[in-house]
Amino acid sequence: MSGKEIMFTPVKLGSIQLKNRLVMAPLTRMRAIAGDVPNPLAKIYYAQRASTGLIITEATQISPLGMGYPATPGIYSPEQTAAWKEIVDAVHAKGGSIVAQLWHVGRISHSSLHPEQGVPEAPSAIAASGQTYGADWKLHNYETPKAMTLDDIARLLKEFEAAAKNAKAAGFDGIEIHSANGYLLDQFLQDKTNQRSDQYGGSIENRLRLLGEVIDAVSKVFPSDKVGVRLSPYGTFNDMADSDPVALFTAAIHKLNAYNLAYVHMIEPRSTSAGGGDQVFEDAPITSEMFRKSYQGKFITAGGYDQAMGEKVLEDGLADAVAYGRLYISNPDLAERFQRNASLNPYNRATFYGGQEVGYTDYPTL
Repeated sequence: MSGKEIMFTPVKLGSIQLKNRLVMAPLTRMRAIAGDVPNPLAKIYYAQRASTGLIITEATQISPLGMGYPATPGIYSPEQTAAWKEIVDAVHAKGGSIVAQLWHVGRISHSSLHPEQGVPEAPSAIAASGQTYGADWKLHNYETPKAMTLDDIARLLKEFEAAAKNAKAAGFDGIEIHSANGYLLDQFLQDKTNQRSDQYGGSIENRLRLLGEVIDAVSKVFPSDKVGVRLSPYGTFNDMADSDPVALFTAAIHKLNAYNLAYVHMIEPRSTSAGGGDQVFEDAPITSEMFRKSYQGKFITAGGYDQAMGEKVLEDGLADAVAYGRLYISNPDLAERFQRNASLNPYNRATFYGGQEVGYTDYPTL
């Protein structure tokens, strides 16, 4: 079969049925309303894109302290859960599948976003270099985070479980654990940010411990074959690095093989800015080539794909599905356009974050 034919064949990721191999990548859009409730427009936005095989929601914080940017939605309150249920129902009404991406940003935050909880938390008290947006939508220097205690970690696991319960109540087809892009779980994985000396630090086995415990926590709510995990080997976004990424992420894959997950979702390092820019690093390592062979379950690849590259990675057997981000922002009917080899709407980066309809629900379909 050609890559294009494969792209439009159904596939099961664990027990989640996809009608094609296109995935809408998780896309932070910073349009939530008061109380970190999803914007009413989000129902239109996600439903417009229901022809994709799977929608992964924008990253959704599991707690106030998990929030890292202004106007990102949460999934820890009844009001948030009710708004997500409307979104899920709208996607399902159009025959789509949708999973919630559960998120805690760790040190990539600012105390103005959660004044009651104070400074951000992280595996170790190491500030990220650079600046981030506070509650005033202005740039502030990163603060030195509080190193999490064992009690903090126990609380975090309860927050992940509670968020999974809310996702189930909202009717999601599954959940994705965000363990990529320099956010909290990735901070525990990589030794630039994890300099702990307890059971969560030091050896690779110890640094992988929290990810395993999070999977166990959410698997009390959703069967593990409805749980995906996102990773970003070699990612440098949010001031990340590891002294031996091949050993670390090979060990991570071997650990994940034991869980009967829905899928593993890996970001290609060539687009390491996580959508924050258009720069592509052509000489970056190709993680689908390096790690696909080690993973025994279903594999989603993401990061700077166009149609031809997506078809080729499927044809070569290096992934079971391909995630598209920026192209899904500007092309609600991306699946139909790929099927017809139709031209694509260009995206407007200035409208990615914040705002209302413009650049969100007003991109034309064919």
